[in-house]
Amino acid sequence: MGSRRGRISVLFSLALAATTAKAQPAIIPRARPDAPAKPLERASVRVDANLVLVPVTVCDAMNRPVTGLDRNDFRVFDDNIEQTVTAFSAEDEPVAVGLVFDVSGSMGPKIRLSRMAAAAFFGTANPEDEFFLVEFNEKPKLTVPLTRDTQEILSRLAFSQPKGRTALLDAIMLALHELKRSSKGRKALLIISDGGDNSSRYTQRELKEAVRESDVLVYAIGVYGGAVSAEEVAGPGLLTSIAEESGGRHVPGDASEMPDIAAKIGVEMRNRYLLGYSPTDPQRDGRYHPVQVKVVPPTGLPPLHASWRHGYYAPAD
Repeated sequence: MGSRRGRISVLFSLALAATTAKAQPAIIPRARPDAPAKPLERASVRVDANLVLVPVTVCDAMNRPVTGLDRNDFRVFDDNIEQTVTAFSAEDEPVAVGLVFDVSGSMGPKIRLSRMAAAAFFGTANPEDEFFLVEFNEKPKLTVPLTRDTQEILSRLAFSQPKGRTALLDAIMLALHELKRSSKGRKALLIISDGGDNSSRYTQRELKEAVRESDVLVYAIGVYGGAVSAEEVAGPGLLTSIAEESGGRHVPGDASEMPDIAAKIGVEMRNRYLLGYSPTDPQRDGRYHPVQVKVVPPTGLPPLHASWRHGYYAPAD
C-alpha cells in the first residue's frame, strides 16, 4: 500500500512564490500515462454511442488538486444505479479558457485584487492553452479574442476602470458562444466577480440550461467585501449554482487568498479524470439523466472531494 499511496500527488502552484513570503511547494508534473488504446478527448459529460463520459476533478481538504488515482478509486451512479467504469483517462491536456471579468461599479475597491487573481491564474498556463477576455458592466464585451498571449489580456485589464451596472448572466452567455470558436477538447470559463446582476437580458434559468447543454467547465472566484447591494447578497448563491451545474466550483476568497485560489483553479482545470461507462439500462429517451460520482481513496488517505458535471441528456430516437 505504501507504493500505491506514493503515486498520489497533490499539485500546488508556482505562481504564489512571488506573492507570499511563506514557502510554497512546487507544482509536481504528473508523468504521462501510457497511451490508451482509444483516447478519451472530450471534457464534458456526453454520450458517445452507448458510452457516457464524465470528467471529474478531485481535491483534498485544502482544495489542492489530487492526481494519481485510478479507476478503482471511483464509483459512478446513473439515475442512482451504480455503473461499471470501463474507460479511464487522466492527462494534463491543453485547454481553452474564457476569462469573464467584472468591471462594474461594485468592483471599484476590489479591482486590484481581481487583477492579481487573473495574473496568478495565467501563471499556470501551458504553451498550448488559449484564452480570451470578456469584460462586463451593464453590457458584456469581448475585449480580447482567442489568443495564446496571456500578457495581452493582462495589459488590457490594467486599464479597466470599474463603472456602471452589472450584466453577469449576459457576459457568461457571450463567453459560452465565444468558446465554440476553439478547437480545444477541453473548454472552461473563469469568472471573477462579486456575483451581483442587475442588467442582464438572459435569465438564470436560460443560462443554467445553456451551461447544462455545453461542453464548458465553469469556475468562479467570488470577490466580496465592502458595501453590499441587494444583488450582491444573492451573488454567492448565483455563482455557486452556475459553477456546480457545469462540474466546476465557486470559491470565495479574501484579499490574502485570491492569488492562491486562482493558481489552484488554473492547475485543477488542466488535471482532470475522465470516466467512461455503458449504462446498465440504456435509454434513448432524450431525458436528462443525473450522474453521481464518489471517490473512495486508498486506505490511509484522508477523504477527498470530487466535482463533476451533474448529468447528461440521453440521445433520442
